Amino acid sequence: MSGHSKWANIKHRKEKSDSKRGKVFTKLGREIAVIVRHGGADPEANGKLRDVIAKAKAANMPNDSIMRSIKKASGEGAGSSYEEINYEGYGPGGVAVIVETLTDSRNRTAGDVRHLFDKYGGNLGTTGCVSFMFNRKGVIIIEREPKHDEDDVMADALEAGADDFEAQDDVFEILTTPDSFSEVRQALESKGYSFNSAGIEMIPVTMAKPDEVKHIENMEKLIDALDDLDDVQNIFHNLEFGE
Repeated sequence: MSGHSKWANIKHRKEKSDSKRGKVFTKLGREIAVIVRHGGADPEANGKLRDVIAKAKAANMPNDSIMRSIKKASGEGAGSSYEEINYEGYGPGGVAVIVETLTDSRNRTAGDVRHLFDKYGGNLGTTGCVSFMFNRKGVIIIEREPKHDEDDVMADALEAGADDFEAQDDVFEILTTPDSFSEVRQALESKGYSFNSAGIEMIPVTMAKPDEVKHIENMEKLIDALDDLDDVQNIFHNLEFGE
């Protein structure tokens, strides 16, 4: 799996993420609203909705909350004011950063994101300035459990159409193409697997290790500050966290 250490980053920030669960649910609700608005409220007919429901379940969002979000989003005009805008730039120490947002105000979001890049010693760039350093992939994380035999999980993943499989100390990481993500996820779900996370990610081709400790500290502060913005849905970067 090219050593992208995605789960290492997740573990590094798990405690902070758990304390922000309510904010995560709010962001998932916004994502559901946009997807329902564009593709309908029936998961059987809207593949993207099936995927975001799986993502929400992996984040431990209660089923009642998921259904309320779908029902609310199916009302006339729901989600119509939000648009997807991505920002790219370099954090402190030359770390590549991609920020995915859903916003109802381009000016507000652009100003907020630019302010945080400036505050922590980064530079917000133009579209395409760092995205070439990432590959867009479906990423499925399954927690290691005694009932899961590594060879069986790998066989199930590859049979379902996965591109790559890696067993780590705590989890199994499965990579797919964006086009095959839904099919692979559903196949594994049908075999009884539950996921720690499941979604489309931007995977860095190479990792960055800033020389100065201050750069690493400011990069972590930048990630947390961006994550606190209501408009920010996902943050991808190539910072390699220390052990």
